[in-house]
Order: sequence, then C-alpha cells, then structure tokens
Amino acid sequence: MAQVTDHGGGVRSVRVPIPDNPLGHTLVYVVDTDRGPVLIDTGWDDPGSWSVLAEGLAACGTSVAEIHGVVITHHHPDHHGLSGRVREASGAWIAMHAADTAIVRRTRDTRPGRWYAYMTAKLTAAGAPEEHIAPLRTPRPRTGLPGLSPALPDREIVPGELLDLPGRRLRAIWTPGHTPGHVCLHLEEQHPGRLTGNGRLFSGDHLLPEITPHIGLYEDPDDATVTDPLGDYLDSLERVGRLAPAEVLPAHQYVFPDAAARVRELLAHHESRLTDLRALLIEPLTPWQLAERMEWNRPWAQIPYASRNIAVSEAEAHLRRLVKLGRAEAVAGSDPVTYVAV
Repeated sequence: MAQVTDHGGGVRSVRVPIPDNPLGHTLVYVVDTDRGPVLIDTGWDDPGSWSVLAEGLAACGTSVAEIHGVVITHHHPDHHGLSGRVREASGAWIAMHAADTAIVRRTRDTRPGRWYAYMTAKLTAAGAPEEHIAPLRTPRPRTGLPGLSPALPDREIVPGELLDLPGRRLRAIWTPGHTPGHVCLHLEEQHPGRLTGNGRLFSGDHLLPEITPHIGLYEDPDDATVTDPLGDYLDSLERVGRLAPAEVLPAHQYVFPDAAARVRELLAHHESRLTDLRALLIEPLTPWQLAERMEWNRPWAQIPYASRNIAVSEAEAHLRRLVKLGRAEAVAGSDPVTYVAV
C-alpha cells in the first residue's frame, strides 16, 4: 500500500520503495500547479516501485497520465529512475541541472568496457588489492540493471531562476557535492502551517535529518579535472543554512524544521572527520588503506564489494580536501600514491 502524506499548501509525498536498500524509500513529492501536478523526483526503476507511485498518485487524486512535469534533484537512480516511465505515460517534461544531465548523457553513451577499464585503473591507483580489482577486468553485460539507461532530461534547471510551474514560486538552488548537479528547490511561499521562516526547501539528498550524504569523487571516465566535491558540499551547506527555510522536505526519512541547526551539525561532523583522517596520516597511506582505517557503520570486513568502491571514493574526496587545505600532501615518487599529514 502506498503511504501518502499531505504537507499542506498543495504539496504531498509518496513513499516509493527502493528494493533491497537500507534507505527503504524515496520521498517523491507531488506539487500542485495551475497546469497539473509536478513531481519532485520519481523513485527507483522497479515494477513494485512503479506500482506504489501509481497508487500514491491515485491517493492524491491524480494519476501518472496527468503529470505535467518532473523536476529531478540529482541523477541517482533512486531519484531519476522512473522519470522515463512517467514521461512515456504522461508526456511530462523532465528537468535537471546541466552538470547531472551531462552525466546521464555519458552514462547512456559510454560502453561497458570503457567504464570497467576506468574503474580498474582508478582502484589500482588508489592501492586496491588485486583480489578486489580482478572482477573488473572482465566486463559484464549491463542489460536489465537499473539506472544504466536513464531518461535524458529535456529541460535545464538554471540555478537562481524560478522553475516554470504556473501558480507556484519554486526557485532552484545549486548545491553540488553529493553530485555535481544536485539542486535543492526553494518553495518561496508562506508555510501553510504558518511556521516562521523563509518558505520550504525540497532538499533531495543534500540535507537529511539523520543521514550524512555520501560525498565521493565525481566519477567520469572522460574527465581528468581535479575536483573538490567535499569543498563543494560544505560551501553548498552554508548557502542553504543562510536561506533559513521554515521546513525541510528531504528525499529520505522525514520532514524536519531548523535547517540551520542541521547544517551546523554536518559542518562539525566533516571537520571532525577531516581532523581524524589527518591523524591517521601520521604514516603514509594509499586511499584504499585510509578507507580501511576510517570509521564506517560496520567493520571493513563486513562492507560489501560495491560499497567498498564507494568508501574509497569518499576517502579520496576527503584526501583532496585535506590537500587543498594544506593539511596533507602526496608523497613524491610513491606508486600507488600515498598521502601523509603536513
């Protein structure tokens, strides 16, 4: 059964399940406009998820066929997965920030062998052991895997501008970090419960009540740019904190007030994490060795294969931040490269 929550002011949410994932669900928001309902995110591309979304829309007094548009906070499959099916059923437009649209386009165009070769080289450079890299040396077919042929958006979300939602004031706030094109969406309307604050904020994965979003490298086989995702995220957090919305409507967990307090918690968390990682770098470590020593929600030996790749990417993002801050540096001549505190 679909679980629908009415947040007032023509905004509802549907809990769309994510199969076999501890997150449990994505909160897909249904926003009434003068031209019909608009979705903020769509959920995972799975038959069960699709059924729940359809049931939820029916409970909201509408249907998939009546959707006017889809606004995507970021390209990950638990947010963008069902967008193509929604467009096929309704003719709705799909809007996304240009940086994430570029990722969707490359995902659709990149051959499997190119991606596996990239991951093999990346993990080798990070110091991963051969037993971890070996499965990547033989590319596997992508057929049937979710999120690997995502729908190409047909509208661009321009940061700072109001979206074309007749009868509503929804402004895009660019919040890179979790992905390079992540956006939050600021509903510049008085809170229906008259809570004090600056409207409401659809925060995607940028700001969650209890979870710290994953911040890893911006993975791209064809881009050698040295980015700073963690720096992007911290800067984005501060912008959202200054916005001071009355209420935050995240893509996971539950709605919460006081964005500024949550921003302060996350800023303090990352500063503490950077300090702890710098302490580990009293000896030279590869990104893989650093990931092995970092604190996770379970011991390293219990972290699944794919999640280890994500963990290493997060370790690398923190290393890049430490290097940029002048608190760590690469050891000259090391291969694979190691880092040490300075």
